Amino acid sequence: MKNILIIGGSYGIGLALAQELQYTNKVFVASRTNDNLANLSVTHLPFDATTDTLDLQQLPATLDGLVYCPGSINLRPFRGLKPEAFEADMQINFFSLIKVIQTVLPILTASEQASIVLFSSVAATMGMPFHTSVAASKGAIEGFAKALAAEYAPKIRVNVIAPSLTDTPLAEKFLSSDEKKEKSALRHPMKRVGTPEDIASMASFLLSNSSSWISGQVFPVDGGMSTLLVNS
Repeated sequence: MKNILIIGGSYGIGLALAQELQYTNKVFVASRTNDNLANLSVTHLPFDATTDTLDLQQLPATLDGLVYCPGSINLRPFRGLKPEAFEADMQINFFSLIKVIQTVLPILTASEQASIVLFSSVAATMGMPFHTSVAASKGAIEGFAKALAAEYAPKIRVNVIAPSLTDTPLAEKFLSSDEKKEKSALRHPMKRVGTPEDIASMASFLLSNSSSWISGQVFPVDGGMSTLLVNS
């Protein structure tokens, strides 16, 4: 049984992953609230990624997997974005991630082979209008992950999942009506937006021994958006 730490697992993708992993792993969820966790077989640790430092005394001596879920979707025209907006996105998406990894690194390296799973965005690969801030912070994650994977191979594997729009609370304002959902679905070759379970399944695979020869990769889980033309 592996020890898995999910940062931000009380809703959305993190919650779906906790639900999937709870019966075969010892799961720790570090998040601001324990919403939706009451009926799960997980250990909740109160934690705000933007302000708090993880207490290693609340975690096991060995950590086999780390998943960092907090993120932002700040879509605005570039001319209207102040530097502070970029700084805020970098803080939640990237700098807080670094702080978490550096904190738990000693217990990750205590594992026979640990796995880190991070999240980017389809916007880091595709040029998409109004995505300058989120693309910048998510692009930083992809470059960081490859360098970290090289530095800690074979002891720690590091991989990235790059979703397209997924039906989570974070994306609620973009999917707040049937019309918005339909338009978003039609932009994807698979003709639907992603679900938390779609992304959680890939994360679960990357945490498992089945992916033990995979590291330093970015996996688009985006309904075909980044590589396929949309049928009209």
